Amino acid sequence: MRLSRYFLPVLKETPSEAQIVSHRLMLRAGMIKQASAGIYSWLPMGYKVLRNIERIVHEEQTRAGHIPMLMPTLQSADLWRESGRYDAYGPEMLRIRDRHERDMLFGPTNEEMITDIFRSHVSSYKDLPMTLYHIQWKFRDERRPRFGVMRGREFLMKDGYNFDLTREDALHAYNRHLVSYLRTYERMGLQAIPMRADSGPIGGDDTHEFLVLAETGESEVFYDSEITDLSFGAREIDYDDHAQCRAVLEEFTSRYARTDETHDPELFAQVPEARQRQARGIEVGQIFYFGTKYSEPMGATVVDQEGNHVPVHMGSHGIGVSRLVGAIIEASHDDNGIIWPEGVTPFHAGIVNLKQGDAEADGACQALYDSLLALGLEPLYDDREERAGAKFATMDLIGLPWRITVGPRGLKNGVVELTSRRTGESEELPPEQAVERIAQIYGKAA
Repeated sequence: MRLSRYFLPVLKETPSEAQIVSHRLMLRAGMIKQASAGIYSWLPMGYKVLRNIERIVHEEQTRAGHIPMLMPTLQSADLWRESGRYDAYGPEMLRIRDRHERDMLFGPTNEEMITDIFRSHVSSYKDLPMTLYHIQWKFRDERRPRFGVMRGREFLMKDGYNFDLTREDALHAYNRHLVSYLRTYERMGLQAIPMRADSGPIGGDDTHEFLVLAETGESEVFYDSEITDLSFGAREIDYDDHAQCRAVLEEFTSRYARTDETHDPELFAQVPEARQRQARGIEVGQIFYFGTKYSEPMGATVVDQEGNHVPVHMGSHGIGVSRLVGAIIEASHDDNGIIWPEGVTPFHAGIVNLKQGDAEADGACQALYDSLLALGLEPLYDDREERAGAKFATMDLIGLPWRITVGPRGLKNGVVELTSRRTGESEELPPEQAVERIAQIYGKAA
């Protein structure tokens, strides 16, 4: 993409309504525009990041054996009355009545609908285990929507639902989701710590939230600092192996880590004082096991090996896809702008032409651009008639991980400048070596 042809409405001034870093930078970088309170249009660059996050979530869910689908945003109130949640959920649910006076709602979550789908089509234990998930827009009518996409009313969420014959099998699904979430967040350049949490309106006793440490987090958290030394890394896991998945859960949840809602001062006091930490965190996902909470009242049963009709054991598992865009920025920025991790960046590298209109500089930039495209990479070429300082400021603001700077002086010596956005370090290289270096970073064959 050439910047002269791209829609990137960057702002020089910070909008007054933006209270936290991610909101300020998303507005300034031309990623979003508010449509109404807590509801945003996703502009081209923001949409690219959103889709990159969604792609990683899909890849890790299918890797774990989970099956994608799509459910509607509007749901019948009758299903929620079956489960008993329609009146209990509270004013966050947007209730609607259609032209035929039927009660509807804009779904804040999908436990009832997925249970109805399951009970309509599955009747035998032989079809289990099964996990279905989708990535879909949700709506919760927050009293005070704020902080941009971090606490909006409309948001994109991955929600998955497991159906299992026994509690043991369902807890394996819980562990399997924890493993897949650790992989997902690390691919996005995040350390998301699983913390014992409160189940809220979802229900159930077993639940962990995944929180990214950040000063602007909405939750107060207490944890053993040893947990921040843990990394899932590149290890391979057999998701069907109960013992392997259980071992990962124990590794990442055996140390103290809780939100303020479940904090136990007596337990926390048992952590060595030098390792006790109190901070703030941003919730980016949550996993639940709630047994037969929905299957019993809604009649989601299967015939077991003995011929008995038994309610299935269930859990639900969410990832805040749109919220993650803000969380990544909160965790990865500096005074000049965003610093995208390579896994989610909207463009793999920026190309800055210091002398637009100069035949040699224009030709070198075009050659770099074509070479990166040929490798399956997406560069953003700043070909505008702008001064160098403005081009650098734009690149810093939008946060591409790597920048290749091309100017007549360097070209006389046969080099371009490759700069890391994260460290600020620059290196002069021949153009073909700069392309090779970018290809290596993203795992492409040059």
